[in-house]
Amino acid sequence: MTRTAAAQINIEFKNPSANRKKMEEWLRRAHRKGAQLIVFPEACLSGYCFEEKEDALQFTEPIPGPTTAMLCSLCSELGVWVVFGMLELDGDKIFNSAPLIGPEGLVGVYRKVHLPFLGVDRFTTPGDRPFEVFGTPIGNIGINICYDAAFPESARVLALQGADLIVLPTNWPGKAICYSEHVIATRCLENRINYVACDRVGEEGGTKFIGNSVIYDYAANELARAGADEEELIFADLDVEAPRQKRLVYIPGVYELDRIGDRRPELYGRISS
Repeated sequence: MTRTAAAQINIEFKNPSANRKKMEEWLRRAHRKGAQLIVFPEACLSGYCFEEKEDALQFTEPIPGPTTAMLCSLCSELGVWVVFGMLELDGDKIFNSAPLIGPEGLVGVYRKVHLPFLGVDRFTTPGDRPFEVFGTPIGNIGINICYDAAFPESARVLALQGADLIVLPTNWPGKAICYSEHVIATRCLENRINYVACDRVGEEGGTKFIGNSVIYDYAANELARAGADEEELIFADLDVEAPRQKRLVYIPGVYELDRIGDRRPELYGRISS
């Protein structure tokens, strides 16, 4: 079992130093309660509601960079893994990214593939790397960010690559409650996969974020849920072995299901055309 935490925090817009300090505080708090993997929201260093690219550029960092270095040191000290959202600078491009860091350092970086016309994503570059599953001692971890969850292919590709768990740093605005209540559970059911969605709370640039961070298991059972308005740590112990058995045998030879093995990809060509 992997003890996982979602750190639903209020992010200070354009204040990376304050947000880094809060991340360290909450990561230590989660560790004291036994968490092995701690997930933070999307864009949790900078905030999200930028109106101009030039403004957002001031709050970007390369990866590796100062924040990943700080968290590499902290994860080494505590023996934990962390996923968090940030604006990554690569040349003149901004990516909406989520690094995965563990006790041995930087494990990998995911760049958000699906971009809504909203907030800083109006100025970021679509992710330019394939979906990737990162093997760790606490499970095989896939990463999506916010709007990616609206596209079933995002989770399916990770499941086909052997992910035991998907983590979703997100900034859900007011009309996105259906994601917390229905979409994430559907992704679990479709793929027999665990899922941790970590949202933020508070207001920024006239946008109120809805909280409702949630953790579901591979059978789409809700294990933990945060409220709508308060900063909160939620925890769940996730079985990372069970999702590897995709075939469900309810009555041998009579009632058996395999949502991976029963696919018909030869008929799905239109999806990628």
